[in-house]
Amino acid sequence: MVKLTLRERESAQEAVRRFRKLVERSGIKKEIRVREFYEKPSETKRRARLRAQRRARRDRLMLTSPAGRRG
Repeated sequence: MVKLTLRERESAQEAVRRFRKLVERSGIKKEIRVREFYEKPSETKRRARLRAQRRARRDRLMLTSPAGRRG
């Protein structure tokens, strides 16, 4: 849960800006986006598997590319 206490002489805009940052850092928006629609367990596993494959491919490419060379 995100709690925000107003500081002395803090304007409403500053408090709202600080609140937005707190919400973003806590991951609440991401959680809401994920839970917005029901996802079958098989789809969750499929997305995780694809994400792992992409991560492995990226790591493999980073290891094989010559260091310091940019196009």
